[in-house]
Amino acid sequence: MSGPLRLDHDGPLAVLTLDAPPLNLFDRALIDALLAAIGDVEAASPRGLLIRAEGRAVSGGVDVALFDGLGPEDAGRLWSELLAMIHRVEALAFPTVFAAHALCLTAAFELALACDLLVAAESARFGLVETVVGLTPAMGGTQRLAERAGPARARELVMTGGLYDAPALERWGVVNRVFADDGFEADARGYAMALAQGPTLAHAATKAIVRAQVEGGTRAADAIVPATAGGLFATDDLENAVRSFLERGPGHATYVGR
Repeated sequence: MSGPLRLDHDGPLAVLTLDAPPLNLFDRALIDALLAAIGDVEAASPRGLLIRAEGRAVSGGVDVALFDGLGPEDAGRLWSELLAMIHRVEALAFPTVFAAHALCLTAAFELALACDLLVAAESARFGLVETVVGLTPAMGGTQRLAERAGPARARELVMTGGLYDAPALERWGVVNRVFADDGFEADARGYAMALAQGPTLAHAATKAIVRAQVEGGTRAADAIVPATAGGLFATDDLENAVRSFLERGPGHATYVGR
């Protein structure tokens, strides 16, 4: 795939790269390419997905020209389309990691919040700055910030329109892991690769249980555990891992099935 995005495969890991210099702005071309790439990832069904970016910024956010002349109905259709894309990312049945090496604004930050895990370079900064054009985040960022950091922090970040560094957002529970700037690309890829080399269907079960807890509470999650975790005993991954554990001890499991 060429154009504003690249989709590559590194063994079990799919790597989706924003590459629309100089600022990887979310314009119509990038949005269409992202929708197509997500479809390709769904069809390929890798064991993990890493989303990253090239350039001096992860993204400067949405190209404001996209809003020029939009009426309420047109804007509503646009947000419905983009939220449907966010939902597709969340529904991917394998671990998803977003790697932010630098400034990450608005739509890119919201895409990051749709991924399972968000890793960042020490100097990366994040912001939902829609207030500069009189808008509130509309790709799900506000509610996903509230899910990770609580409603007060979500209101603060959105209403102030400020920029927040990676260490601060790690303390808030928004960023999962902060790596040093030097070597960030290798560290982020290694982090995602370790997940992609693990038990994919067990990771999918974890995602389902966490989602059930977020949406319905602990007892709702408990209710799906017997079928969700029990079903893993029909997978090649679990069967091979148990056999290799018994034969060679812990740390030697190989996940080659599903």
